[in-house]
Amino acid sequence: MKTVAIIPAGGAGKRLKAHVTKQYLLLDHVPVMVRTLQTFQRLKVIDEIILVLPSDDVLSAQRQLIDKYDLSKVTNVVAGGKERQDSVRNGLTAIKGKCDFVVIHDAVRPFVTEELIKKVVAAAKTTGAASTGVKAKDTIKEAKKNNIVSATIPRHNLWLTQTPQAFKFELLQKAHKVACEKKFYGTDDASLVERIGKKVKMIEGSYDNIKITTPEDMLIADALMKTGSKINFRNGFGYDSHRFSTGRKLILGGVEIPFKKGLQGHSDADALIHAVCDALLGAAGCGDIGRHFPDTDPKYKNISSIVFLKKINKIIKAKGFSINNVDATVLMEMPKLAPYADKIVSNIAKTLNINKTCVNIKAKTNEKMGFVGRNEGVVVFATATVTERKNDGSKA
Repeated sequence: MKTVAIIPAGGAGKRLKAHVTKQYLLLDHVPVMVRTLQTFQRLKVIDEIILVLPSDDVLSAQRQLIDKYDLSKVTNVVAGGKERQDSVRNGLTAIKGKCDFVVIHDAVRPFVTEELIKKVVAAAKTTGAASTGVKAKDTIKEAKKNNIVSATIPRHNLWLTQTPQAFKFELLQKAHKVACEKKFYGTDDASLVERIGKKVKMIEGSYDNIKITTPEDMLIADALMKTGSKINFRNGFGYDSHRFSTGRKLILGGVEIPFKKGLQGHSDADALIHAVCDALLGAAGCGDIGRHFPDTDPKYKNISSIVFLKKINKIIKAKGFSINNVDATVLMEMPKLAPYADKIVSNIAKTLNINKTCVNIKAKTNEKMGFVGRNEGVVVFATATVTERKNDGSKA
């Protein structure tokens, strides 16, 4: 069965009064909205994602969001409407082909967990409609004129509703159609389904699943990132070697180095970048460079290895890793690498979108020993450290 997630992020965030709209505010250097999207991206139960943005942001989304953060499940980006309900309806209209279930989740609830999404989808498959929420902890009073209390409402059956909410596709489609015809606006999608007489199952969510609406919410979100997260450091090791060959350019670290020989290989044979790629893939547990870019594939013939590094950066970021540092040692008798080291560092740092201080390149000779000492080829060793930040319940 096909399940599509609709992530409405079309609001202006006026209550936040920030310099950018709330979905683009940074949490640990990553936009709030991207943290939300990455959680849905990782889930097998989600087949596609429809992202709803302000109309001015739709065209730039492919480059600035989807490509940059490797959000491959985002199959469509559509413009939002005047109200949130209009934005969700636009997202529903954008779904093409067969669809069985729809999950709606606010882009500015970045602490949603994978487990919670799976629970609400499972409930919708059984009941047709499900919503997450938390039980009210405070006493609820109803007040009327002049804020005079008219009733104290028993709280044991009261829920504070959140997203994600999940529904059978046809059911939610019908609920929105009826609401549109009657010009009715509800506070959430579940209320539209309730209005046409269908029951909604409540699934217990988390008090950490906050919606960022006010400046105070951002303070809470930052605190959750710092105090509720677990940082996992992982190291990777990479190695590569290539023999010298006439008629080839010598490319190391994306820099062409003047020399009478180049390195033999299917791509540009940039042994330095290849070793760094393998170190990063190893740290993230993503295999090796040959698995992702086989030397039997003609499309990689003579290609710049910087392209590999860009793609690998997206792969490991999509798995929730951020790069701490890269260190590489090049063993080569000739030519001298030192004059090009700064440019190599800049190339790698720019490609990985990290500070140059996080990249270190060293060059050594092999004291005339072995094939390197005989100037027959080049050897490169590389290490990389990445961090994986996860909140309790895999929030980040």
